Amino acid sequence: MTSLLILFLLLVLLAIGIPVAFALGGLGLVLLIAGGFSPLMAPQALLSTVDNFILLAVPLFLLMSNILLKGGIGRDLFAAVQAWVGHWPGGLAVATILSCALFSAISGSSVATAATVGTVAIPEMIERGYERRFVLGLLAAGGTLGILIPPSIPMIIYGVVTEESIISLFLAGIGPGILLATLFVLYAMVHAAFFGGYTPSPRASWQERQVATLRALPTFLLAAVVVGGLYVGAFTPTEASAVGFAGSLLLTGPLLRRLDWKTLVAAVRESMATTVTIFLILVGAKLFGKAITLYRLPQELSSLIIQTFDTPAAFVAIAALVLLLMGCFLEALSMLLLMMPVLYPALLPLGIDPIWFGVFFVVMIECALITPPVGLNLFVIQAVARTSVADVALGVWPFILIMLGTTALLYLVPDIVLYIPFEM
Repeated sequence: MTSLLILFLLLVLLAIGIPVAFALGGLGLVLLIAGGFSPLMAPQALLSTVDNFILLAVPLFLLMSNILLKGGIGRDLFAAVQAWVGHWPGGLAVATILSCALFSAISGSSVATAATVGTVAIPEMIERGYERRFVLGLLAAGGTLGILIPPSIPMIIYGVVTEESIISLFLAGIGPGILLATLFVLYAMVHAAFFGGYTPSPRASWQERQVATLRALPTFLLAAVVVGGLYVGAFTPTEASAVGFAGSLLLTGPLLRRLDWKTLVAAVRESMATTVTIFLILVGAKLFGKAITLYRLPQELSSLIIQTFDTPAAFVAIAALVLLLMGCFLEALSMLLLMMPVLYPALLPLGIDPIWFGVFFVVMIECALITPPVGLNLFVIQAVARTSVADVALGVWPFILIMLGTTALLYLVPDIVLYIPFEM
């Protein structure tokens, strides 16, 4: 009964428009006081949350992605990929997905990926005659690769909350990221073959390919340094974010001469605003989690889940359903911070690998990013394309089905997730 009452109060606060961070933190503080616990736990929760070396990676990765976004790196990547695959059936769509995957490997941000590649790809694809809703859905879904292919900010948060290895989570995301990008590419080619209507791009000359590739080569090298350094253990995720930030400054400043003081200040301000939002939600979730733990709600709910869904398949299926429904109303980080205290204790008793579950969770968060009415990528693409959210929402449904199919495949073949971090 207590669990239902707390859940009802939380939903009421969210429904009346209270920001997620303040709804979680405020309700957590009320629960502490009502339960006779010391309110001094609130500042202690705040300090213990933000006093974490690993969390330095969040603002640094955000800075890197914003600097690359404003430095026009997306245009270079798109031009290089288009030069090689643009003449394929649905070549521009294929180039768009591959560009999203490549930019994801250096940004860690879904919004930055969707905005960067979308700014370049949407006008060109529509001009070539691709169906408008397909284009919008493709860009919204392609942007979600930014939180699956490492580095990934949600994976950093998952690692902090669950105390799992962030490097293992990053490496575990590589296989599913490549798989999902491949499925998107195959769908784009099938859609082009059966629905057509576009003007094929001419085959680029070898000279054009060489020029475009050389222009994008520094970006490829930056991605290789960040991801490769993590893989070989040369640096921690926090150090990787610092290397990536420094590399983005070098790339967009002295090398390409696209970064001036005004652009840098704008990138810093945007990164600061996003970082503050993330940290406020983290603090609020920490306080709320502390309160419900003292009430023993996670343990009770976990026991109820294990008793009700006593097989891994049933647990994963119900978790997917709950996350899919929550994604219609909550943004990605809020879902992660709300659900992990409840779901995580049930993983080991059911024999579910926490690293595998982290990747599964991120794929479901990807669905939330493009699920109406509050999917963040829907609004990003709507703003870039200057169209209605309804148009974008109608274009994403095939990609949501592909993502859900991917989660089923990850369950049936867990080595897609676990082979790289634990076998290679």
